[in-house]
Amino acid sequence: MRFMLMHRVQEDDPASWEPNPELIARMNAFVEKLTANGVMLGAEGVQKQGAVVRRRGTAIRSVDGPFAEAKEVVGGFLLINAADLAEATAVAQEYITCFAGVEEMSVEVRRVAEAEDIEPYLDR
Repeated sequence: MRFMLMHRVQEDDPASWEPNPELIARMNAFVEKLTANGVMLGAEGVQKQGAVVRRRGTAIRSVDGPFAEAKEVVGGFLLINAADLAEATAVAQEYITCFAGVEEMSVEVRRVAEAEDIEPYLDR
């Protein structure tokens, strides 16, 4: 099964957005370990700049960040293979330790919907 692990950071915490050599070294070692174990499918950090596109009824609008209404924002993600949610959560617990200098953060673990999950909803 595939899982997406999204790390969320405090938008106003500079340590969340300024990678340092120690963080980079920890992340590289972690990614190498997951890759060697066949767990890693992909990983990326994201920049602070961005936008949100919202639809309410038929009205669609976009708002550029930073996002004052959100304290926590996505700082990056991993896409991994795991046998189940428990295994993916264990990876997330190790992943969060890479961010030793970040005061407050969370990692959301979500199973990726596969084609067989969607098939029962298709009109035949």
